[in-house]
Parts: sequence; C-alpha cells; structure tokens
Amino acid sequence: MNTTTTVGRRTVVASGATGLGVATVAGTSTPAIAAARHRVFQHGVASGDPLPHAVLIWTRVTPTRSAKPGSGKGPRAEVRWEVARDRRFRKVVRRGRFVTSASRDHTVKLDVTGLAPESWYYYRFSYGGQRSRVGRTRTAPAPEATPDHLRFGVVSCSNWQAGYFSAYRHLAARDDLHAVLHLGDYLYEYPAGEYGAGSDQIVRRHQPAGEIVTLADYRQRHAQYKTDPDLQDLHAKAPFVTIWDDHETTNDSWRDGAENHTPGSGPGGEGGWPRRRARAHRAYDEWMPVRLDGTARLGDGTRLYRRLTFGRLAELSMLDLRTYRDEQVLVPGVDPAVSDPDRTITGRQQMDWLKKSLARDRAQWKLVGTSVMITPVTFAALPNDLIGPISDVTGLLPRDGLPYNVDQWDGYTDDRRELFTHIRDRGIKDTVFLTGDIHSGWACDLPYDRGAYPLASETAGVEFVCTSVTSNNLKDIIGAPPRTASLAVEGAIRTANPHIKYLDFDSHGYSVLDVTPARAQMDWYVIGSRTDRRTGATWSRSFATRAGTNKVVAVDGPVNG
Repeated sequence: MNTTTTVGRRTVVASGATGLGVATVAGTSTPAIAAARHRVFQHGVASGDPLPHAVLIWTRVTPTRSAKPGSGKGPRAEVRWEVARDRRFRKVVRRGRFVTSASRDHTVKLDVTGLAPESWYYYRFSYGGQRSRVGRTRTAPAPEATPDHLRFGVVSCSNWQAGYFSAYRHLAARDDLHAVLHLGDYLYEYPAGEYGAGSDQIVRRHQPAGEIVTLADYRQRHAQYKTDPDLQDLHAKAPFVTIWDDHETTNDSWRDGAENHTPGSGPGGEGGWPRRRARAHRAYDEWMPVRLDGTARLGDGTRLYRRLTFGRLAELSMLDLRTYRDEQVLVPGVDPAVSDPDRTITGRQQMDWLKKSLARDRAQWKLVGTSVMITPVTFAALPNDLIGPISDVTGLLPRDGLPYNVDQWDGYTDDRRELFTHIRDRGIKDTVFLTGDIHSGWACDLPYDRGAYPLASETAGVEFVCTSVTSNNLKDIIGAPPRTASLAVEGAIRTANPHIKYLDFDSHGYSVLDVTPARAQMDWYVIGSRTDRRTGATWSRSFATRAGTNKVVAVDGPVNG
C-alpha cells in the first residue's frame, strides 16, 4: 500500500511493498552532525486523530541552536521515523524519512497508514545522531467492529500562567485511555503577567512576553506549552483529538473579529483580523497532531470540524464553533438577535454536516465534541456581589444579571432549536455533547422545552462539561475557600434550571469518559493546588446516561479496569 505526504512542494512516498514503509525524498540531504551539542527533540512527540488504519504522528526538531521556534532560522532537516508493534522496536511495521525546514517551523507531522485497527503502536523519530522519546498511540476500531468499551481522557482550558498542568500528569499515569479529547483553549494568547491564577499571581510567565499576534508569536507560544513535562508525557501516552476554542487565536473570536483584537495598523493596532486568524491557524496546523481539511499537509485548508468513528459503538463529531459564527450580541437577555434565524454559531455548512452525522445509523453513541455549552441556562436572583465574578469566570452573566451567555449556544438559540428539532423528528437517541470552555463541571439533560421541564421531560440528549486544567474558576476570582461561597450560586442555578443535575464552580482537573453499549459515563477528578507542581488528584463525582434514555443519572463511583 502506498501513502503520500506532502512537505511544502516535495512529496514523501512511503512504499509498503515489503511490509515496511520506506520514504525517500528527491533532492534533499541531512546535515552531517557527528555529535549534537544540544537536544534536538525539545518539544516531545505526539499523535492524534486515530483512524482504523492510520494515525498522525508529530514532533519538532531543533537542528541548530539558532533554529528556535518562530525564528525562521535553521537548515532543512531530514528526520527519520519508525512505527513498531513493540516499545523496543523489534517489530517495526512502518518507517520513513520526512524533510522539514524553517518554512514549517521545523515541525514534523505525517499520516502513518497501513496499520491494523484497534491496535497499540509505538513510534519515535531520529535526527543528527539523536532519538526522540518513544510515543505510544492507538488506532480506532474497524468500521464494523463492536468494541465492548471506549475510554477517553477529557480536558480543556490549560492556561500556562495560572498553574502547572498536573491534570495532564495524572491522566498520563493511567494505562486505560484509548485517546484524549482536548476541547479547546489548549493555550492562551495573553501577554506575560496577564490572566494568571486568581487576580494577581503569575505562576510561570508566558513567552513571548507580549500578546501573540504574528506567526512567529503563535509558533513560540505553542512551543512553550509543549515544553511542559506533564503535557509531553500525556502526548506520548495516547493520541489526542483536539478542537480549538477562542484562545488559540484570541478571546471571544467570531467570523470577522474578536473581543481581544484591535484592528488597524496605527498605534495599538494589531492588523487585519483575517491575517491574524490565518497565522494562528497556520501555527495550530504545524504544532498540533490534527488533520485540517482531512490531511496532515499544511496549507490545504483550515476546516477543523471532522468525524471519527470507533466501530459500531461510537461516532465522534468534533466541532469548530469560532470560525463561522456571527458576532455575539451586545445586550444579553434583551437583544432579540439571540434568536434571529439568520445568525449562526456553526455556519450553514457545518450545521448540515452535524445533522447528517447525528442521523447516520453507523454507530450507537453520537458523541459531539464542542467548545462551548449547548445546555440552556437561565438564572434566578443572585447576590449582586457575585454577578461580576461569575461573569468573569464563565461569561454566563453580564453586569446587569440578565440571563444569557451570548458566547455559547444561548446566544444562538435558533441553531440550537434547529439541531434539537432534527434530533426529535428523527428519533435520534444516545447523543452526548462533550464540552469545555466554562472552567467548571456540569452534567445536564438537554430539554426540548426548558420551561416545561421536567413535566414535559423529553430531551435531545445530555451534556457533560469538564473543568479547566488551570484557568480561573469562581473560587479563584472571589478568593473564597473551595466549596463555600460557590455552593449558594450553584444551588440557585440548579433551582432555576432543574435539567442541570451537577455543577461544580470550584475545581480544576480532568474527566474520564467511558462508553459501553449500556451507558456513557463521565467521571470528574479534581486536583489539589494548581500552583503546586506535585499536587494530587482525587475522584469527585460521576454521572452517566443509560442507552436509550437521553438523560443523566448519578453514579456511585468511577469506572475501573
């Protein structure tokens, strides 16, 4: 079987005629490096977007000291790669060479094909007499397979300046994950010293020092995050499936702009929005183990939404809710534009694609990875002194306390109505939305009619929301001890919204989603102090949705084994 990977204008052809894929590149050569005086592989290894017969593998090389991320310096480098059945690489099944250069920030990303479904593999890279660490990855089950379960780590909102990535460390210590879902805000665009832990603590400073705007800036920020040892360990342990939210570009982004973007070329101007977004997307494509427009190639498009299947058990639709959306309304709860059918959060093409995904009869569970909450949320009266902090953490409340979070589906209610109507009209069951963004843990039913719930209790599915890895939650903003001031807020929200079964405004950590034919279960784990690099993690709560019910129920303990 032949595979083709494009690197700039050159083509790497991996031939599997003998069962070993050997890649050659015309007109290239590797610089002779007898003994490197610096580490070549400084940013770890990663894999992602597993298919039944293919998976992406990634690394970044630093061929010379001057070839720093974003520098535009350094020679072309021919990197060798191997994929094996065993960690000691005695059973190599694919190997080849990949040429990289400063034009792609010396990143290496390729689609390894011809693999067996539902199988573990090991991979590594070599250059200049050095080898990378060994990564482990796994392919998806075959299309007609019926796996007894799937298990994913679930994370979002990892702000470097707000703490250490201990959640990643604890996930990396597990041996039972088939993949990791990162649901957005993998990195943050803010300058050094801004938006740390709570109101004023910067645990570790961003590089570059300013807000990232240029392509070099975005490359450097990606590189900094990938020096984190806990993130490196998790990437090396299991394949990632990622989506972006806003901070991979800049805060509260939409189709034609963003809250944290100042257009113009004059003093304080950050240039045109299309150029800034294109730079952010280019760096994301270079530095993340993800297929854009369905390929590992660079420059062939920026379509991030995609569909991954895991046999007959589950199909995962990953959404892009930033690139195609209309601008958020200015007056939540008052502006009727929140329900304007001409406004969209998905864009027409993506909405049609999502509806088709949910209607497909290929897999039992319809999992939807989404960066912002789809659950409808309204509010009872809350103390005035808490309205500001809640809004700062979640975006749920404007300063006047009106009820909509216009950055999520509550600001685009016609899209939600269209999607829920589609689910009801076609009798679709077992739909589970998996969400990040809001720095808190939630388990919710998705009622067709929120006002009639629970008497008219039909639901379109359920939503599980993971906490943040480090980004500020309610207790961090108001400076209160955990599980004190937040309890009254959580109680008021749940009273006004009985379809919300679980809410935790205080915790940082990660979640684990386990899917079987009988149920889909989310377990929430919380870390101790995010400012303590060695902090522990404990199980907090578990909720599940049983097959055919489209509702969540509490579970006594986490999945094991």
